[in-house]
Amino acid sequence: MSDYTKATNFASKDSLSSGNSLKIVKGTEIDTEFNNIATAIATKADLSGPTFTGTPTLPTGTIGVTQSSSDSSTKLATTAFVQAVLQTLYPVGSIYTNATSSTNPATLIGFGTWTAFGAGKVMVGLDSGDATFSTVGNTGGSKDAITVSHTHTATSTVTDPTHRHNVGSNDSTANDGGNPNQEFVRDSGSGNGPTTYTNYASTGISVSTSIASTGSSATGANLMPYVVVYMWKRTA
Repeated sequence: MSDYTKATNFASKDSLSSGNSLKIVKGTEIDTEFNNIATAIATKADLSGPTFTGTPTLPTGTIGVTQSSSDSSTKLATTAFVQAVLQTLYPVGSIYTNATSSTNPATLIGFGTWTAFGAGKVMVGLDSGDATFSTVGNTGGSKDAITVSHTHTATSTVTDPTHRHNVGSNDSTANDGGNPNQEFVRDSGSGNGPTTYTNYASTGISVSTSIASTGSSATGANLMPYVVVYMWKRTA
């Protein structure tokens, strides 16, 4: 912007004596002054709704009007406006994260009381339908693998090897392996055949069943993919 500087000292002409040519106000002097004034005015901002160019600054000590944080127009904003918007973004109870700086947010953004938050934990959204996640501030979980109580179903396959039984009479004196505890079996032929008996016997088969295990059990086995950052909670 151009400032107006007066080129002619018109008041000094009054003290000059009559007949002095300098006492006369010349048209060129008036024309120069008006041109200077016009140039200065053309480069000044209007008082009402001005449009600034370049890098406008307020004089030291000048207080501007603080706009509301919801104002999305192109009005000039004061530092108070900036602080109001930031405090709207980070009200008490909000979480601030930073992937590189450990500086307290009170220093970084200039307001509030902040405390380190959530050391070694991740955040999860509130779920009013799940008692585990239904209250803000609840903590829980474990980074170590835990096997939940459960049952297994095992299936065993038994193969009976080839075996045979002795056959004898029910007469203990027949000297043919008879046994009074033998089971009665009638000949399946004409029905008129002799009656024979089979000895009771055990197959001697034993069955071994094993259940294979799977999965892992180790410290840190429950950890999800993660990235470590600085987290702070605003408390005031």
